[in-house]
Amino acid sequence: MHRLARTGGTAELLRWLARRAEGWAGIVGPDGTVLHAAARTAGAMVPDVAGLVAESASALAERGVQAYSVDTGEHTALLFPLSGFPQGGFPRSGLPQGGLPHGISPQGGFPQGFGDPAAPVLAVVTPRPVAAGLATLLADVVLPLSLCLQAETLERKRRRVDLAESRGREAVLHLLMTGQLSIAQQVAGALRPRLPDPVRVCVVECSGDDRDEVARVCVDADGGRSWIVRCPVYARHLILVMPAEDAGEKAPEPGAAPTDETVAARVGDCVVGVSEPVPLADTATGYRQAFHALAVARELPTRHARFGVSPDPALVVGPAGRRWADELLNPLLTHVPRRAQDPGSQELLATATSWLAFSSHATDHLKVHRNTLAARLRLIGELLGLDLHRLADQSALDLALRVRATPAPACTPEVPSSAPPFPYASGTSQAAGGLDTILCRPAVRDWADQQLAPVLGAEETLRTWLRCEGRLGPTAAGLGISVPGARKRLTRLETVLQRSLLRPPSARYDLWLAWRSRDLAAPRH
Repeated sequence: MHRLARTGGTAELLRWLARRAEGWAGIVGPDGTVLHAAARTAGAMVPDVAGLVAESASALAERGVQAYSVDTGEHTALLFPLSGFPQGGFPRSGLPQGGLPHGISPQGGFPQGFGDPAAPVLAVVTPRPVAAGLATLLADVVLPLSLCLQAETLERKRRRVDLAESRGREAVLHLLMTGQLSIAQQVAGALRPRLPDPVRVCVVECSGDDRDEVARVCVDADGGRSWIVRCPVYARHLILVMPAEDAGEKAPEPGAAPTDETVAARVGDCVVGVSEPVPLADTATGYRQAFHALAVARELPTRHARFGVSPDPALVVGPAGRRWADELLNPLLTHVPRRAQDPGSQELLATATSWLAFSSHATDHLKVHRNTLAARLRLIGELLGLDLHRLADQSALDLALRVRATPAPACTPEVPSSAPPFPYASGTSQAAGGLDTILCRPAVRDWADQQLAPVLGAEETLRTWLRCEGRLGPTAAGLGISVPGARKRLTRLETVLQRSLLRPPSARYDLWLAWRSRDLAAPRH
C-alpha cells in the first residue's frame, strides 16, 4: 500500500483495491458524487450499484459513523470515511477474521463516531460473500489513501496558486506593454519584487520544457531583484524586467557579472537578448529591443547579445509627426461602442498594439479567440480607414501608436523642411497618406540611413521581402529561389541588421518606413 501511495497515489491504490476486491473501488463525496474510481473489469460496476454507493455515502455522511455496509443480493458495498480515524485505522482486535469491522451490519452503522460529515468516503463493491481479510485490508488502506488524497488536494491548490501568480505577473506585463503604468504598479504591489525604474528588458529563450528551471536560475543569479514573467506568446521564452545599472536598487555584489550574462553562462542551451536601459513606461520598447537582440544572439557562440544603439522612429518625427499620429488615431480614440459588450477604444488600442507586435499570436497574448481578434481588426481598419492586410498601412499604424506612447518632450524639435508635399505612398490609404511628409524630415532621413546602412549595396532580398508584404512564399518566388533559400537569406540579414525579421515582433515596419523615407529623398525623374 505504501509503495503504491508513493509511486502512483490515489489512482494506483484504487486500481489495486478493485483487483483485490474483484469489483469496484472509488472515492465518493458526501453528496454522492464519484470523485475517483477504478474497476477490475468494465462491467464490474453496474448502474444500480453506483446509485447504491451514492445513497450509502450520503447516509454515512448524515449519520457521522465510521463505516457502513449494504448487501444488494449479489454484491456488498463497504464504505469508510477518509478522515477522523485513529492512527493506523481500526484496531485489529475489532476486526473478526474474514468478517466486517466490529459493529458494522448490513442494516446500518454504529452511532456517532470519528467520521467527518464533509469527508469523502472510500467505497468498495465486492461480490458476496465478502472475501476473507478484505475488511481488514480496507481498514488498513484508509490511512495511506487519506494521506494521498490530502497530498493531491494540496498539490492542486499549490498549482492554482502558482497559476494565479503567473497570470498576475502576466497581467502586470500586459499593462506595462500597453502603457498603463500606474495600474501596473498598483497590481504589482501585492507581488514581489517591486517594479524597478529604469529597467533593462531581457528575453531568455529556453530549450525544451525547462522554463521553470531557468526561472529559478534567474532568481538565483540576481537575488530576486528582477520581475520574471513566463511569456504568454512563446512557450519557450522568459521575460525579465531587470533594474538598469543606474537604478536606485541595491546592486549585486561588486564584480559580479550582469544577470543576463550569468544566465547565458550557467544554462548551456539558452539564448539571451537584452535591451538598452529604458524607463519603466517604455517597457514595450525594451521588449522589442530585447527580442531583436535575441535574433542576433542565436547566431553568436556566446548565445548572448545586447541591443545596439538604434533610435526609435517615434523620437524623430517631431511635433508634426505627433499631430499626424493624433489625427490618424482620433477615430479610434473617440470610438464609443454601440453595445455594452462591444470593445471600447482602450480595448481596441490594446488589440492593435498586440497584433502589430505578435501577429496571429496576439490571441495568446490577449486571451481571445481568433474570430474575436479578426472582428476587432476589421473594426479598427474601418474606423481608421486602413487596409490592415497591407504592410504600408500596418507600418503607418505602428508608427502612430508608438508616437502616441512616447512623451511629447522626447520628440525631436521641429525643423522646417524645404521638401514639397509628396503624394500618398503606393499602397497606403488616404488616412495614412500624410505620413510621406513626416518621412521627409531631415531627422527621419538620418534615422533611415542609419537603419539601412548595413545592407546598402545588397538590398535585393530585403526590398523584395518588403514589397511582398513580408510574406516568405512570394518573396522566394520574386527572388527566383526556394522558400528555404529565402529564409536563410533573411536569417543572415537578421544578423547583419541586428533585428528580428522572421518572428514577431519584427523590424519590418521600421524597415518599410526607412525604405520609404529613402525613396522619397531620392531624386525624382
